[in-house]
Amino acid sequence: MSQMLVGIDVSLQSHHVQFMDGDGGALASFSIHNNRQGADTLIQKIVDTSDRIKSQSLRIGMEATSNLGWHLAHYLQEQLQTTCPQKDTQIYVLNARKVARFKKGYDTLPKNDRIDAWVIADHLRFGRLPHAMKDIIQYEALQRLTRTRFHLMQNITRDKTYFLNQVFLKFSGLRQDNPFSNLFGSTCLAVIQELEPEQIVAMSMEELVDFLKDKGKNRFDNPEEIALYLQKIARSSYRLNKAMADPVNISLATMLNVIKHMESEVKKLDKEIAKIMKGLPQTLTSVKGIGDVFTAGIMAETGDIQRFKDHNALAKYAGLTWNQHQSGEFEAEDTSRTRTGNKYLRYYLIQAADSVRKHVPEYKDFYQKKYDEVPKHKHKRALVLTARKLVRLVFSLLNTRQLYTSPERRG
Repeated sequence: MSQMLVGIDVSLQSHHVQFMDGDGGALASFSIHNNRQGADTLIQKIVDTSDRIKSQSLRIGMEATSNLGWHLAHYLQEQLQTTCPQKDTQIYVLNARKVARFKKGYDTLPKNDRIDAWVIADHLRFGRLPHAMKDIIQYEALQRLTRTRFHLMQNITRDKTYFLNQVFLKFSGLRQDNPFSNLFGSTCLAVIQELEPEQIVAMSMEELVDFLKDKGKNRFDNPEEIALYLQKIARSSYRLNKAMADPVNISLATMLNVIKHMESEVKKLDKEIAKIMKGLPQTLTSVKGIGDVFTAGIMAETGDIQRFKDHNALAKYAGLTWNQHQSGEFEAEDTSRTRTGNKYLRYYLIQAADSVRKHVPEYKDFYQKKYDEVPKHKHKRALVLTARKLVRLVFSLLNTRQLYTSPERRG
């Protein structure tokens, strides 16, 4: 069966297209606008050229460049199935890094849109491709929510770090040795926003205890002890120059408002995610600690689990694999994690692992074992390894759709 290859270099305003036959011969090279009219022009040229060379197999590839090729990929899939259903049409969304590595196999190729489209078409010819795109729109709809949530959570983490840097300017002792369990708890935030270190030192013990009781809603077992310690660190803290006081307080209030707003937006996303999850059959939530949000984040990125041969393939896709360093009789024990993979899937797997290890004894024990093995980066290393262990369970449950049964119950 003769094959026709279509490489598309996508961009915001236009796409460059390269047609190639199965032997690597160039058939056509042209540009189209990045709109429906341009896509219709491309479809007509694909149909005419494939008929002319009597090709019954179409391979179409483009890089995963932000969302610039999303409409084109789905439009081509939908229209070509209708226009020429007799042809075997496969559309591939390729990893840009892998395409760049493939291009390095050629000597001194210039960098331009025409060459990039040609490289993509030639990459299709040589094979070793990902699974062809399947139009499972509910996963992509879920992906919009889970990826937006990921970006919000990243911003919240970054802004909290910036907020804490400002706290050090205002109340250095509180930042260094916080007497509260949570720096972002309501009582601690009230101290940061409403009191200066000098005020805390000057307050009577009774006043400070009443303040803590009021802001903490009487949840503290020993507010007197906390008040004493708060006065101690207030006395040892640096004093902020008066010219800096108002700007620092305004900065703190502004950043806190931004953080609270983003956290409220995350809650809205979580509600929408839960709505979509009701319509998706799955058993991941049968694992204690994996709720709708983590399940959604995992499923949105894996899509059809049948794309993956086994849990190793899924782990590789998530970037939860480690490089081998071996030569002759030597094999390194200390190896680094691969720096590739789907960052969104990796994030939700690690977040899920952190939650599961607090609820499931098997994962709690595994985490603790890995935590105790090394002297530094203990939590981070143990959590990533626990996430890799979780991949096996995720793959199994998505594949079989069976409910999770803990080892204790199996026994």
